[in-house]
Amino acid sequence: MSRQEVLKAIRQQSEVSVLIVGAGINGIGTFRDLALQGVDVLLVDKSDFCTGASAASSHMVHGGLRYLENAEFRLVKEALHERNRLLQNAPHYVKPLPTTIPIFSWLSGIFNAPLKFLNLRDKPSERGAFIIKIGLMLYDWFTRGQQTLPAHRFTSRIKSLEDRPQLNRDILCTATYYDAWMPYPERICLELVLDAETSNSKARALNYVRLDSAADDTVTLLDEVSGERFDVKPKVVINAAGPWIDFANRAMQQHTRFIGGTKGSHIIVDHPELHVMTRGHEMFFENKDGRICLFFPLLDKVLIGTTDIRIDDPEQVDCTEEEIDYMLELVRKVFPKIKLDRSHIVYHFSGVRPLPSSDASTTGQISRDHSIQVVEADDKLQFPILSLVGGKWTTFRAFSEQTTDAVLKRLRITRQANTRQLPIGGGKDYPRFEAEQAIWINRVQQETGLSGERVKTLFERYGTRAEAIAKYAAAEADEPLHSQGDYSRREIMYLVLNEKIVHLDDLLLRRSLLAMLGFVTGELLHEVAAIMSPLLGWSVDEMQQEIERTAHILQAHHGVTSDKLRLVPQV
Repeated sequence: MSRQEVLKAIRQQSEVSVLIVGAGINGIGTFRDLALQGVDVLLVDKSDFCTGASAASSHMVHGGLRYLENAEFRLVKEALHERNRLLQNAPHYVKPLPTTIPIFSWLSGIFNAPLKFLNLRDKPSERGAFIIKIGLMLYDWFTRGQQTLPAHRFTSRIKSLEDRPQLNRDILCTATYYDAWMPYPERICLELVLDAETSNSKARALNYVRLDSAADDTVTLLDEVSGERFDVKPKVVINAAGPWIDFANRAMQQHTRFIGGTKGSHIIVDHPELHVMTRGHEMFFENKDGRICLFFPLLDKVLIGTTDIRIDDPEQVDCTEEEIDYMLELVRKVFPKIKLDRSHIVYHFSGVRPLPSSDASTTGQISRDHSIQVVEADDKLQFPILSLVGGKWTTFRAFSEQTTDAVLKRLRITRQANTRQLPIGGGKDYPRFEAEQAIWINRVQQETGLSGERVKTLFERYGTRAEAIAKYAAAEADEPLHSQGDYSRREIMYLVLNEKIVHLDDLLLRRSLLAMLGFVTGELLHEVAAIMSPLLGWSVDEMQQEIERTAHILQAHHGVTSDKLRLVPQV
């Protein structure tokens, strides 16, 4: 259904079993799970899908090695199992990632770690080889029955420096273990939404719809596009607004203090030498302040992060100059001879982790586990609110399952399906081995007449959903974008028509990596906007407003310069 069709259907039938507020990964995961149970469910978000905390992740799918020191064994075990499920269910977007730890001490932390484990000490300290070895042994042990990824190993100082000559020569050795990464977290969210709606005609998702107010049995929503307000009457409300959970509860006359978020920022750099020195690995290490830091190749760029700073208002989150200095410096700890500065940054981003409210003295002590906080119906509201607090990207499926089971119990509905082995989007029927992929690409090439190279590009970008895109692209005359040749006009058209795009920035920041990888220029803004305009019915003025809106977002929040976004006249 189109956006207008969904809005019309809601106006005609305002009653809904479940309203989910917030289309980050936890809200979307729960939306999919409820849809599979046949529940009529409406998902709304004041922005686009996956714009808040879920879009600001480190792109990691991991167990959380450092959480072992906080004795969060249940969380780490769950996260490792969920990591392996994502490798199986979303192989097009979740990839194995070897992770290397440079180690500068043998025994550091040997006394501090047990004290932190017992909550007798909260000051950060460097972790030496002995403590790291124990953590990695536990890491391997938690997934001993799955054998999805190789076990950890230690490498001598001599061999480590041979592999990476620019590595800090003060190291004693390195340790390597495996986790996973996701180049397109926003696309995982989108595909979960599309899968949910395909599975259940009573499951509907709307971006750019804000929670306005609530009273008695009614929630009033505001369409940010048209300015229209409309009412829904839910039996249960799930508050999955992440850092905005307490704000959303306030709009529903419930004053809560569930969230104590911390800000995490990242930078993306274009630095070929640094890219080579990673050797395809994540470099994972501890800074002198005790903060775990990382950087790894993000396609042809390098992602560097992250910070961990308490923050009260998620609307005020942006990457600061001080944070940029911090991240540039932490790379120098690992590769002191590599010259890295602001000129290499093509993009930065920041978000707020929706952590539980806590009086912990350091942000690293705040649990990354998830919980459901319930506000039952009262004299103000006739429905309960289930607030989804905390959680990690990696554990979204398990958290969604837990939430769905709680809702089903309230609705007195029996679970019909589970998501443990359910493929996501373009991960369905995904050919896992190189020979099988070659056969798949050759078949689609033969059926569409596109070049093998073009089909391969689409396959790497969309998984098996690439077949539908390739067929659409081949149905009429197509051509590469002048400003970005590995995208084509009809590829852009397919995304606009089929992926719930409302604004220009939806496509450039969340349906693709064009912005994050530093490829957006003034020419690209105008070219893509001109393709989208007739499909979305924009007037000339509206198209210009979309260009200006996106340029503002990129400059104000992502560090893209105005010079880069200026339209260069064609000669």
